[in-house]
Amino acid sequence: MKYTDNSFSGKKILITGGAGFIGSNLAFYFQKNHPESKIVVLDRFRDEETFSNGNLKSFGHFKNLSGFKGEVISGDINDKSLLEELASYKFDFIFHEAAISDTTVKDQAIMIKTNVNAFKDLLDMAVSSHAKMIYASSGATYGDALSPQRVGRESPGNVYGFSKLMMDNLSYEYIKRYPHLTIVGLRYFNVYGRREYFKNKTASMVLQLGLQILSNKAPRLFYGSDKILRDFVYIEDVIQANIKALDAKKSGVYNVGTGIARSFQDIADILQKETGVDLGNDYFENPYDKKAYQTFTQADIEDSIKYLDYKPNFSLEEGIKDYLPYIKEIYKNEVL
Repeated sequence: MKYTDNSFSGKKILITGGAGFIGSNLAFYFQKNHPESKIVVLDRFRDEETFSNGNLKSFGHFKNLSGFKGEVISGDINDKSLLEELASYKFDFIFHEAAISDTTVKDQAIMIKTNVNAFKDLLDMAVSSHAKMIYASSGATYGDALSPQRVGRESPGNVYGFSKLMMDNLSYEYIKRYPHLTIVGLRYFNVYGRREYFKNKTASMVLQLGLQILSNKAPRLFYGSDKILRDFVYIEDVIQANIKALDAKKSGVYNVGTGIARSFQDIADILQKETGVDLGNDYFENPYDKKAYQTFTQADIEDSIKYLDYKPNFSLEEGIKDYLPYIKEIYKNEVL
């Protein structure tokens, strides 16, 4: 499926974080739909380094790129000499997905350095090569702001959300300074879909609950999960938003969600229905700080529809149904 009339033949495309969840899906979108383009994936890839919370510093995994035919570069976006080398490619399009995306990371210095400072270097690269810049912002910028969340009403509750808001503020400065460039930030809400398995503990609850159910275990949920609401958006709609952002009528920051809030209980119920089982539910107390834990997220996508021509194609039921064969494949190949 093609989402734009842009001609990518012979164009150079950089995807940072390209061995991660969303980045790898973008890489395969271009490989399938625009094989005449030159696709370059940059990713730190995983090693044994962890944050103070015990989680890996990088979730990039070679298996996410199995079958990829473009160029792969292992490197860190904090490496200025590497970015200077990449600038010589004169990219036409930059999709910036690399980031510390673990919302539980408390190491503020590395979060700001990686998410904000490196982004400025990439913006400068876009300016020098006249590239269109599409980058990953986050619904975490809203924190405990009232739903539906709307751009301009941010209240980040953790350093991750703060770093993404600082990225957005920086992009607005560049938009004013370079009005001829396309710079679009996409605030992803709760994304789920293919190639997220290697995010480990930070993978979506759709995948985590799905694997529990396939293991013949009752899905584990917080008490009151029927009242914890999120805007769950399928990876196919996220890719759609990225591609349509290239033809944005106006540079800026836009929400990427469905505009509909659903509960974690809904996910468990849909998965059990689709797999034909009734295992009940295993409820436990929410261990997170209630002041910092979001209980209701819902994207206001009015501007995304207006300026990006974005329209979500997958309801939660449709997304899970489409995703389930892949979850079963992951269970067979990675869990058993």
